[in-house]
Amino acid sequence: MKRTPVGQAVTNMILDVLRLNGLICTAGDRMGAELGLTSARWQILSAINAAQHPQPVAWLARDMGGNRQNVQRIANDLAESGLITFAPNPHHKRAQLVVLTEKGRQTFDAAMQVQIPWINRITKGLSVSDIEAAHRVIFALRQSLGREVLAKDQEE
Repeated sequence: MKRTPVGQAVTNMILDVLRLNGLICTAGDRMGAELGLTSARWQILSAINAAQHPQPVAWLARDMGGNRQNVQRIANDLAESGLITFAPNPHHKRAQLVVLTEKGRQTFDAAMQVQIPWINRITKGLSVSDIEAAHRVIFALRQSLGREVLAKDQEE
C-alpha cells in the first residue's frame, strides 16, 4: 500500500509539527524559567485562562488534547505553587473546578509579556494569510482525527 500525495504531504507536515512542538517546549521552558514555569505548566495556565469559566481537569485535558492524568499531576504542582486552586463543582462532587489564583493570573500575565517579543521575532517575514491557511489545515486535521479517536473509543 502507498500513501496518496495528500497523505504523504500530511505525513511530512506531521513530522515537522512534532519537531516544532519540541522546539516550542524548549523555548517555553527557557522563557518561563524565571517565573517558575515549564512549558507544560504554562500550557495548562493558558488553557485555564482561555476557558470561559472554571472547568474540571478532565475538561481542560480534553480541550488541550491531553491526558487527564498528566494534566492532573501538573495541576497539583500548580496548586502547590499557589498558581491555581481547586474549587467545589456544583455539578460533580469529585471533579473539582480549576481556578487561577491572583498569583496565577499575575504569573500568566508576566509570561505573556515575555512571549510577545519572542512571537513577534520568530514570525518576522511570515504572512498572516499563510498562517491562517496553515491553521485551517491543522484545525481540519484535528477535527478529523478527533472524530476517528472518538469512534475508536466508542468501539471499545
